[in-house]
Amino acid sequence: MLDNVTLFDRLFDEYQNLNPSVKLIHQLFNSHNEVIINDHIAFRTFNYPLVNINALAKPFLERGYKEKGYYRFEQKKLTAKHFEIENNPSAPKIFISQLMVEELSEPVQKILDKHINESKAKIPQGDDILFAGNIWGIPSYQIYETLLEESEYAAWLYIFGFRANHFTVLVNKLEHIQSLKELNISLKDNGFKLNSSGGEIKGSPSEFLEQSSTLADMVQMEFKEGTFNVPACYYEFARRYKMPNGNLFNGFIAKSADKIFESTNFRK
Repeated sequence: MLDNVTLFDRLFDEYQNLNPSVKLIHQLFNSHNEVIINDHIAFRTFNYPLVNINALAKPFLERGYKEKGYYRFEQKKLTAKHFEIENNPSAPKIFISQLMVEELSEPVQKILDKHINESKAKIPQGDDILFAGNIWGIPSYQIYETLLEESEYAAWLYIFGFRANHFTVLVNKLEHIQSLKELNISLKDNGFKLNSSGGEIKGSPSEFLEQSSTLADMVQMEFKEGTFNVPACYYEFARRYKMPNGNLFNGFIAKSADKIFESTNFRK
């Protein structure tokens, strides 16, 4: 088992290597002498037993994480859980969502069933599942488009597989940027495109959480039919507020997360 620092460093390295904007955003923060603290890391998966939320959560549970929240996204046919290490606010939260495959159309179910069943022997155990990526080989763009028509989430997982979907800057810990609105303006001024679904800022101080995110980087991917540009991962930014009891809100707002998911929506 990897030590915690190595695990999170490796997750971040693979995430930023896939997404050119990450290094550029870090350069922007460095130019303001900001120290970046990560709020949470998110993962996507299917609800098949070998790769479901529980399977991806296991490496974190073994490190002392505890389940702290359950979320349901009816329209996108997703469920999710988030995990924390109690009494260690510096440890990043973990947010894992899964696609409820049985709620999809029969043709799409058959596509996903086939790929999972044929790849069972390739599904790694332990920490390695977090870095497995696409375990079914070079994807088909035709299948990608078929999945995309019904579930952007399924299409993304089909080509990128099991990996960190996004990291999140905790705006509370920034010293020179005082608000999420100010940060968004700075990002846009520097050429980054934001997810505007549901507004650039999702949530509010009254809900104790504000979130925004970039649109996923468009990256070149190899398919059986050739090379195509597809949306990869994105960077999220979160501002948390204290609840009436004085504690910082550590959960998530389902209606806001629902819109954050759309950061990876396909676009030309």
